[in-house]
Amino acid sequence: MLMDFNAGEVILLLVFAIVLFGPEKLPELARKSARLLHYFRRIANDAQGRLRQELGPEFADLELSDLNPRNFVAKHLGADAAADLDDVAKELKGARTSIDEALHASGTSSIPDGDAVEVPVPAPRPTPFDTEAT
Repeated sequence: MLMDFNAGEVILLLVFAIVLFGPEKLPELARKSARLLHYFRRIANDAQGRLRQELGPEFADLELSDLNPRNFVAKHLGADAAADLDDVAKELKGARTSIDEALHASGTSSIPDGDAVEVPVPAPRPTPFDTEAT
């Protein structure tokens, strides 16, 4: 997740860092944090390159965003298939709203969200006990 900072926020963070750490330690902390950021980026790029190498040439253009089902469908099946899936989702949402309105009009409570279904739980049975077995 990338964060966008405007100039006022950067100045506020800089003043806060100077007050918190002092002007003597700030350059050293900046160098250490830059080294740490560089190290983490190198590890991430290394892992990404190794994953591409292990998966082979057919996955050479694989991106992390491709693992999102919507992006995967749009990339591999085309924008038309993604638009069709969005239309189906809208129709299902509309059907859900219609059912909720009909149930509300009839005085019945709404359908529970998701696939939640109440299942009656049977009463527990006593466990058989054999006095000679112990």
